[in-house]
Amino acid sequence: MEEAMGDGVAARRERLMEGLRIYGGHYAELSRRFAAWLGLHSTDATAVLEIAAAEERGTPLSPARLSERIPLSTGATTALLNRLEAAGHITRTREHSDRRIVTLRGGPHIQERADEFFGPLAGRLDTAMSPYPPQLLEQFEQFMTDLNATMDAHLAERSPVAPCPPGVPGPPGVPGDRRR
Repeated sequence: MEEAMGDGVAARRERLMEGLRIYGGHYAELSRRFAAWLGLHSTDATAVLEIAAAEERGTPLSPARLSERIPLSTGATTALLNRLEAAGHITRTREHSDRRIVTLRGGPHIQERADEFFGPLAGRLDTAMSPYPPQLLEQFEQFMTDLNATMDAHLAERSPVAPCPPGVPGPPGVPGDRRR
């Protein structure tokens, strides 16, 4: 009896993880479509979203924090920010008492464009969550916090890209890829 219950819990956990993977895929596709809609490369659009979201939370990003959020080298982050600033999508300001610290802000039109693109989805998601009691949403919020902390810890323990063993083809563009 206990084993059958354990199997049921394991199956439920697997279904839940599959649902999260599917949601992640949908989020990636939505991000890709947002980038295309703005006429930006997906990395540039991701940066714009990260900058706007941080600003909306009241914790604007510095270039260093942005490069952690969208894993890029310092040089690649600088090039990306130069492109976004030239296009008017972001601004770099020095509003901290330490004038060396740069703060990233969304351009005047970015929040409006993001709201236009994501607003209808936000309404649908709010409607989808509305039947659930606040206590359940609080539990789910804690669940997501715990999952994200677990993923963060796991990623911190692993190198960003492990090379493939000699003779084993890796994904395109990854060190160890022998298909080029």
